[in-house]
Amino acid sequence: MSRSYSLDVSAPLLRTQGYVDGRWVSAASVFPVLDPATGQEIARVADCGPAEAKQAVDAAYKAFHSWKQYTAKERSVLLRKWFDLLTLHKDDLAKLITFECGKPLRESLGEVTYSASFLDWFSEEARRVYGDIVPSPAKDRKILLLKQPVGVASIITPWNFPSAMITRKVGAALAAGCTVVVKPAEDTPLSALALAELAEQAGIPAGVFNVVPCSRETTPAVGQVLCTDPLVAKISFTGSTATGKVLLKMAADTVKKASMELGGHAPFIVFDSADIDKAVGGAMASKFRNSGQTCVCSNRFLVQSGIYERFVEKLGRAMDVELRLGHGSEPETTQGPLINTRAAEKVVHQISDAVSLGAKVLRGGKRLHGSFMEPTLLADVTADMLCTKEETFGPLLPVIRFNTEEEALAIANASNVGLAGYFYSQDVSQIWRVAEALEVGIVGVNEGLLSTPEATFGGVKQSGLGREGSKYGIDEYLEVKYMCFGGLKP
Repeated sequence: MSRSYSLDVSAPLLRTQGYVDGRWVSAASVFPVLDPATGQEIARVADCGPAEAKQAVDAAYKAFHSWKQYTAKERSVLLRKWFDLLTLHKDDLAKLITFECGKPLRESLGEVTYSASFLDWFSEEARRVYGDIVPSPAKDRKILLLKQPVGVASIITPWNFPSAMITRKVGAALAAGCTVVVKPAEDTPLSALALAELAEQAGIPAGVFNVVPCSRETTPAVGQVLCTDPLVAKISFTGSTATGKVLLKMAADTVKKASMELGGHAPFIVFDSADIDKAVGGAMASKFRNSGQTCVCSNRFLVQSGIYERFVEKLGRAMDVELRLGHGSEPETTQGPLINTRAAEKVVHQISDAVSLGAKVLRGGKRLHGSFMEPTLLADVTADMLCTKEETFGPLLPVIRFNTEEEALAIANASNVGLAGYFYSQDVSQIWRVAEALEVGIVGVNEGLLSTPEATFGGVKQSGLGREGSKYGIDEYLEVKYMCFGGLKP
């Protein structure tokens, strides 16, 4: 980038210390946070270690005993105040997201709205944690099923949605009566710390919401505390399948409740009956949001042979017209950088592998300066290419030709993960068949953008455990207690 860009955010929201037990805490060392578009340092943040993580767990455990005694209405009011503050400060929060993770400002504003929506949703769900009174088989007793918060939850979040991935978990946890320790991704701690500042302003009590930022080097030691400390009852993680497996193994020793939102490898199927223009629009939205760095991004595009050429031609034209690379703070930018150079190298590797096996580059294909990558369209892709076997997390759109519905489903389901899947069709019978047959947790039918707090988010196979959002999201932070009230005179 030739010009320089500076992060201009109001002072209270640009926090660089950890947040433990209602206090801002320093650590023995700091680590740099870089703007992925320029490589320039934008802040130095406290590099919290196992000692700070343990203090945060202890603080959360102590706070849990009072927080769970708050009424559902009281917790609801505080979450709503937090929501109001996110909405009030949305412009500054969006700038933080753009500068630490690179996404265009318009998308960052969308993320802040999405992030706030989980606090809004769970502020309402807090008051709907209903138990049951069950008809008893005996006349001298009553059977009650109560729902109670599990306790301290460790929340470990990724860099691609540095605000929303926190609120989607923490909104549910706090609504249920749990307390939390958040470990944000090392690339994007500033959004998490800004959330802590606003939680404090909202009146959320000390120890209920704690944040321990740490560097890549310190992460394993901090993760160990958060996943093994006996005072932690629950872990919730969003990130790679490989890391999720490591955390699950650590959590197994103390039998912690676990939610895992792990990798995806979403198929995007376009059948002959589809509205091609709508399918192209859906493909653009689903693939190029956040430069292809979302876990529900379409990764494998399967297009039926009858419309293959027309779809690919229209998609190429849409890429030419709609996509603009640049720094996220520039208003015309639609594609920011990838999070780091490793991410760009992975995309380059997938492209060269596909080309060596016969794929044609129709658009893009080149790595630019830093971690910028040209949006790339590949045709004549086959199922033996790396880009069809592993998640890309970048702006690469590989198109596979298929002939029959059965063939498309076989390719789509030939994966050990299953988070999202998309397809375009106007055949009602086919819509039902394919929606039920896709081995994924989230299906988009004639729609490329799906996420909303009202609906569940989560996958099947090795894409994870549990669900976030919706009326089911709060259940991940609750235990059901059976109470038998006996000795009653009939």
